[in-house]
Amino acid sequence: MTMRPLIVTMGDPAGVGPEIIARAWPILATQPGPLAPVVPFAVIGDADVLTAQGAPVEQVFSPSEAAAVFGRAIPVLHAPAPAPVTPGQPDPRNAPAVADWIERAVDLTLSGEACGIVTAPIAKAPMYASGFRFPGHTEFVAELTADMPFNGTRGPVMMLTAKDLRACLVTIHVAIDQLPELVTAERVMRVAHVVHESMKRDFGIAAPRLAMAALNPHAGEGGSIGLQEVEVLRPAAAALRAEGIDITDPLPADTLFHDEARARYDATVCLYHDQALIPVKTLDFWGGVNATLGLPIVRTSPDHGTGFDIAGKGIARADSFIAAVRLASEMAAARATR
Repeated sequence: MTMRPLIVTMGDPAGVGPEIIARAWPILATQPGPLAPVVPFAVIGDADVLTAQGAPVEQVFSPSEAAAVFGRAIPVLHAPAPAPVTPGQPDPRNAPAVADWIERAVDLTLSGEACGIVTAPIAKAPMYASGFRFPGHTEFVAELTADMPFNGTRGPVMMLTAKDLRACLVTIHVAIDQLPELVTAERVMRVAHVVHESMKRDFGIAAPRLAMAALNPHAGEGGSIGLQEVEVLRPAAAALRAEGIDITDPLPADTLFHDEARARYDATVCLYHDQALIPVKTLDFWGGVNATLGLPIVRTSPDHGTGFDIAGKGIARADSFIAAVRLASEMAAARATR
């Protein structure tokens, strides 16, 4: 099957994005993925910045040209940064271009010219200084796709992956003391619906098995260490099972992520940031991936930031970006077969 290309956005050009793209390209161009062939990609961003990384770069004018170029050079849809780029020194004057690169990538995917996007990291401070009003990539991509038809429960839901773990978040960047109010049955059930549907649509799993993490230690000990499991989580799990979704009652998080436990489910519904991120980063600190579920398009990203402190020093690792491209390829291939 011939796949349309992926679109990679450069991210903040002063960060490690250009470096990890350049480092990843020769590996991705020559080594097949473990689960699905790697889909060729075209980069949207400043071709001169990418050329400075020492990788062969070739300008293309549409995603359809990427496949023919990918084996010999990085295909780039050139869109220059308006201000000079110095590694490690972000410039708010380039932030509108960074946002434009993302918007153009989404447009190309929605139009059918690309099969998904992989986003290199952006930094909030220079984006906010330019008037960017979204908390991050996830919310921006969700807004850009909000008006498009979608046959399923709408996200966005953040999923973090490492090795065989898919950890999906009910809440993301919130304080721990806010969790009792935010972890509602409605929110948990919506996330579970998105994850269940995504396992079928994006991973080809006919009968997904979901695990639900408890909020309190020992899953609340029958209400003696918190009532959320009794009052919110178990009723939500029961309602989901009544709808035909295979999901566990809330399970103690300290026994949910070891090797034998992970073999019993395809994805886990985690209730807060560290509950998902600690096992992900423990399993594969360098190779974790952030994927957005419940959107009309495939979107993945390396699970790290812009790395301004190491940008331009030649030490940034491309593991997470490589894994993000491979995961996007897998998800896009699964969608293409439906």
